[in-house]
Amino acid sequence: MNIIEVDGFLAFTLAIVLLFIGKLMTKKYEILRKYSIPEPVIGGFTCAIIVAVIYAFFDTTISFDLGMRDALLLYFFAGIGLSANFSTLLKGGKPLFILTGLSVVYIVIQNGIGISVATMLGLEPVLGLMAGSISLIGGVGTTMAWAPTFNEMGLESAAEVGLASNTLGLIFACLIGGPIANYLIKRHRLQSQGDTQLDIGVCHNQTVKLDHFGYLYAWLMLNLSLILGHFIDAGLSKMGLQLPMFVACLIAGILIGNFKLLVLKKKVSENAQLGQTLISDICLGMFLTMALMGLQLWQLQSTMLFIGTVMLFQVAASILFTIFVVFRFMGKDYESSVISSGFGGITLGSTATAIVNMTAVTQQYGAAHKAFIIVPLVCGFFIDIANALIINTFLQAL
Repeated sequence: MNIIEVDGFLAFTLAIVLLFIGKLMTKKYEILRKYSIPEPVIGGFTCAIIVAVIYAFFDTTISFDLGMRDALLLYFFAGIGLSANFSTLLKGGKPLFILTGLSVVYIVIQNGIGISVATMLGLEPVLGLMAGSISLIGGVGTTMAWAPTFNEMGLESAAEVGLASNTLGLIFACLIGGPIANYLIKRHRLQSQGDTQLDIGVCHNQTVKLDHFGYLYAWLMLNLSLILGHFIDAGLSKMGLQLPMFVACLIAGILIGNFKLLVLKKKVSENAQLGQTLISDICLGMFLTMALMGLQLWQLQSTMLFIGTVMLFQVAASILFTIFVVFRFMGKDYESSVISSGFGGITLGSTATAIVNMTAVTQQYGAAHKAFIIVPLVCGFFIDIANALIINTFLQAL
């Protein structure tokens, strides 16, 4: 087996090329815009397929150094925070708790599906948790954190099952969000409020003008948010709260943005706001592109029957629950359709896939400010705590 290791600089440069490809393809083909397929999916997943083909036919593994990926996510969430004001947060209070409650219910459903399919195929029922909320809602970090516990139970393939589930989940999460929103918007004849100032990126076919001041000012505010975010993260750690770093950067962005608005009585200029949304859009796109190009699809081989079967049920359940439950409970309006597009990312992928789904939808149909506050907070804070408690409950019961 030959191994080719691509260093961080080359991997980052390749991700830029792949994101360019995704943006050009989206601009060229109307069907990609119609169903709000995220731009990073096109280039990133194509790269993953090519790498898998090289592995299969040339006995060569290509490994990318993706160290820059996490920093990009921090910039993105800092930008989300800077765009939020306290009035939007207050409006999002009730929907925030409703979406959290729905997510908790779905965690139970998701684990139930995993356990049921494992039992049906004659496998250890507890292995189904690895194809449930551990790998799908929890992600790679949660999967690897729980793997030693499953190994102690004699399930040595648990990590492999979890990683394979997460890989397929990430792909499907990127693909179902846009079509779900498109269906809901068309079915219920929904419209945005006409606001073209998006939280992330710009609307399709919109011409923008950005000067040096706007770009530099946005960059400065983002860097200050990351600095403050590190202090907030350290403070939370001392209090015993271990949260993802991007949550601290989100909080820091909210504090800095509202300090300028409420204390200094100064609004961010339209040009600076535009610079902020464009930088955030690029960072999110680059993050997901790098996440997809780093997928090792051949890891799916040994567990294909179980993973393939359970993922069919998981994807179907996510779509049905989103359309018939989430959309209705969140208000059956345009904001609800955008939140619904992100719910697939919550249940099958990650916070980043949830946001990139919503970004693709708003670029097509218009802004949804409340959605971009509610979903990151649910993904980054409430759902992780609930997931850990529910997983422990299932393990004790089994």
